[in-house]
Amino acid sequence: MTSIVVYDGELRTTCTHLRSSSSFETDAPVDNNGKGERFSPTDLTATSLATCMLTVMGIKARSFGYDLSGMKVEVEKIMKGDPRRIGGINLSFHIPEELQDVDDKQKQILINTGKTCPVQNSIHPDIKVQINWGSWS
Repeated sequence: MTSIVVYDGELRTTCTHLRSSSSFETDAPVDNNGKGERFSPTDLTATSLATCMLTVMGIKARSFGYDLSGMKVEVEKIMKGDPRRIGGINLSFHIPEELQDVDDKQKQILINTGKTCPVQNSIHPDIKVQINWGSWS
């Protein structure tokens, strides 16, 4: 088992990772009757894509002798209706100054590694994912 999710009432849940006991709460978004005080479930889906990409890229970067610390991704989730669902995810990568000297071949390997992460491979093809690689474009 991976986690336990408890419904706390008022459209809020508490999610606990069993191995580490770390936890976080979710809320329904304001546009869906919620308070919007925490990540919504769909926020987590979009955010999971960015965290997965950074994680696998970080693993690959280690093999090149690089540390991706400080790399940042801005995440935009776009909702659609009827049925209500995620219609798009826009990611904007911000590459730290010290990673500007990564050679073009290694940049392409890191980008391809990110684009084929497990979360990306799990996202339905109807969800349009757009990625801006910033200075690595």
